[in-house]
Amino acid sequence: MASKVLRLLFIALICVSILYLLSFHLFIHLPAEISSHRLKAGWNDSVETRWAILVAGSKGYSNYRHQADICHAYQIMKNGGLKDENIIVFMYDDIAYHKKNPRPGIIINRPDGGDVYAGVPKDYIGDDVNVNNFFAVLLGDKKSLSGGSGKVVDSGPDDHIFIFYTDHGNTGFLAMPTNSVIKAKDFITVLKKKHASNSYKKMVIYLQACHSGSIFKNLLPEDMNIYATTSSNDMENSFPTYCPGYNPSPPLEYSTCLGTLYSVSWMEYSDSHNLRTKTLRELYELVKTRTSVHGTYLHGSHVMEFGDLNIGEEKVFKFIGSNPVNDNS
Repeated sequence: MASKVLRLLFIALICVSILYLLSFHLFIHLPAEISSHRLKAGWNDSVETRWAILVAGSKGYSNYRHQADICHAYQIMKNGGLKDENIIVFMYDDIAYHKKNPRPGIIINRPDGGDVYAGVPKDYIGDDVNVNNFFAVLLGDKKSLSGGSGKVVDSGPDDHIFIFYTDHGNTGFLAMPTNSVIKAKDFITVLKKKHASNSYKKMVIYLQACHSGSIFKNLLPEDMNIYATTSSNDMENSFPTYCPGYNPSPPLEYSTCLGTLYSVSWMEYSDSHNLRTKTLRELYELVKTRTSVHGTYLHGSHVMEFGDLNIGEEKVFKFIGSNPVNDNS
């Protein structure tokens, strides 16, 4: 009797072991299998190098919002996995310690937001924020630089480039803080030169400025692997947000606007979503809706897109990365 019980226990033990091994095989995936799953889901991290140029084209405390936008954008790039050597920042750097800043050394981009100034590279500050340096950086032309850190977009044919500019503008030009402007035709000429050098695979440009649509309308070719969106069309203003008297408004101690509507629209979404699964087109539509103030255009504008619109189907993270904490969101 005892031997029969032992045999039954032995058989039961074998069955349990087999079930365990089967469950391990079915539910535990090897790294290669996980990688295959991520590739099928569009989570391919094989972009050679992501480059970013971030430009605040203004100066002065009344223009706080533009440098706040750029600092916020840097934090998104950094959290998304871009390296400092591949992020190039242009900002006058005169607001963090401005006498009117109620929080010295701190810049915020939303009423309840944290500091976005900490850690931002000071590549081109003060009078080094100029048109010549911007064009030289984009072209990877170190010899033409004047001042600054010397960082340029030293990109190759498989690399992706992201450009974000925020400031004032008007028909056919974007302002810079050093009594110079980025003329639309000059910018397009530089982009054509960059394309001819075969030094990038795809490029995305976000422009925040009044009349920013005029920079690309009827000017940006569709065959240069460049996708651009602008905060407004060619005939209208863009708008700030988080201003005194607005809802929501900044903390009471602030006498200036904290951000621009188009900019915070794409950045606040990027802060909390998995950009590995979102396309540039999806982001464009979301930003378009928020920047239009849900179609009312009350202190809102028409977000536009130009260039190679097929790039809109690319995942956002291929250009600005994605914060791993959002992988499940």
